[in-house]
Amino acid sequence: MADRATRTLVLGGVRSGKSAYGESLLRAHRQIRYLATGPVTTSDAEWTARVNTHRQRRDDRYTTIETTELADALRAAPDIPALVDDLGSWLTARIDAVDGWDSGSEIDLDADVADLCDALQTMNADVVLISSEVGLSLVPPTPAGRLFQDLLGTLNAAVAQACDRVSLVVAGRVLDLPRDAVADDTSGATVAATAPAPHHAMTAPVVTPAPVTHGHVVEPTPVTTAGELPDPTDAEVFEPVTPPSEAIAFEARERQATLTKPPGSLGRLEEIGVWISACQGQCPPAPITSPSVVVFAGDHGVARGGVSAFPPEVTAQMVANISAGGAAVNVMAARVGASVTVVDMSVDADTAPHLSTFKVRRSSEDLRTTDAITLAEARAALAAGRAIADRLIDSGSDLLIAGEMGIGNTTPATVLIGALTRREPVEIVGRGTGVDDHGWMRKTAAIRDGMRRARKVVHDPLALLAAVGGADLTATAGFLAQAALRRTPVILDGVVITAAAMVANELAPGAMRWWIAGHRSVEPAHRIALDHLDLEPVLDLSMRLGEGSGAVLALPVVQSAADILISMATFAEAGVTDRDDSAVPEPAPESS
Repeated sequence: MADRATRTLVLGGVRSGKSAYGESLLRAHRQIRYLATGPVTTSDAEWTARVNTHRQRRDDRYTTIETTELADALRAAPDIPALVDDLGSWLTARIDAVDGWDSGSEIDLDADVADLCDALQTMNADVVLISSEVGLSLVPPTPAGRLFQDLLGTLNAAVAQACDRVSLVVAGRVLDLPRDAVADDTSGATVAATAPAPHHAMTAPVVTPAPVTHGHVVEPTPVTTAGELPDPTDAEVFEPVTPPSEAIAFEARERQATLTKPPGSLGRLEEIGVWISACQGQCPPAPITSPSVVVFAGDHGVARGGVSAFPPEVTAQMVANISAGGAAVNVMAARVGASVTVVDMSVDADTAPHLSTFKVRRSSEDLRTTDAITLAEARAALAAGRAIADRLIDSGSDLLIAGEMGIGNTTPATVLIGALTRREPVEIVGRGTGVDDHGWMRKTAAIRDGMRRARKVVHDPLALLAAVGGADLTATAGFLAQAALRRTPVILDGVVITAAAMVANELAPGAMRWWIAGHRSVEPAHRIALDHLDLEPVLDLSMRLGEGSGAVLALPVVQSAADILISMATFAEAGVTDRDDSAVPEPAPESS
């Protein structure tokens, strides 16, 4: 299991939000050891206030351990995720232990640092270490200050080499530092073991305001390490999908009838709660606490044909924006406590390594004249989508949302919908990102040409995705089908995600019973796709943004539907008199 653990060093200045961000990285875990290295009992009121602020932010999943023996503490429970806060206090304790503050003292902490780095390699579970970044500060005017700064810089560099990821928090903004940006020169510090290949996370950290006290966006554990991509062999072959439990659905409807409300008075909210119960196989259901959003990104060759109001290079720019936490989906997800992950499947640009672990190629081909991707690439993309779903579910996600980012992607999506529903292009073509009349005509012609090419493979889901889908839509289809296979509910977003869902249901028949439509897009093809899947959207807000935004907005409704079944009192529990159906008089017989 050790190769699946992620070691993350979070650096930042005072009041930067680094500790809160570090805590958000472990939010998906049910049990966390908090290794507190600073003094807890002290006469310093300001320090005590800081400690109390940290304590109030932590819930009952945390077990706090006050220790300065970090290496021993890590080795004592390698299978339990750990948060170390912080390395500066640990270093202070090490200097104290050797009376090293005298400027004339010779201090050799190499063995301690090496022991700590070695202990990090033994962790089978995720570990996050918090430390101050000293390189941005002034040179301290005292010998003790300079000593601490120099040693902490050396310590940070050594630990960074032993970690898979290094993030820098500046004024609440979080930056993932690429591997080659971490100094190789550890200024004399010895790392006991060679650092492993980096475990690439699926997304860059999310922007959080500083100081952060609530509403953290979760960053899921990495999908896989570089060089360990999933085997694409038979990626299109799915085991039969088990439907949500009908017996539990019946039990949930029975419970709805006992709650302190008139029958059916909460409308569709009641049936959504029944669906969640049936998906979880229990009534009442468990609360939805670890939702995850994955944004699949890719460029499309057809975009060069003027089918979008935006140029293709916007895809890479928006991927960076989502990665940095600046997009609409990030803002919405932060409000509801969902993680946001962006995955580069086929962006026509070089993106950061942690975004492109599963990248199949740069852009797809022009679906008007040739296959978007090859069958081999389609299998690789399907395998990636399935692996991403597995990783999130295995790390504790209890509901998934698929989003998308790709200029021109409504064109292949509409081709898929038109091919599978046998509709005419002019009936299903929308404005996408807001094309004018000439753009609409170009888009209609492109969809017509794509549908003509799709007809010959419409009964072969893999070949259909390769012909007109592209790597991003193919990965999305694998993601959605695998979620159903793993019995995990999904909220679908707009036209692009629903198009992929239609193909996913062809790959894994019955998968659609594990999905709910978050909203209805203004795209004409979306209504047709929802009808095809027999899905009624939760919201209708005239949206057409994508990114997963509509599905994220529907998430609180789905969570509330589950909460009603969990927490609402029954008539018996509340001592409220239920409706007496026996008191309703029988209708008088008709006279002859």
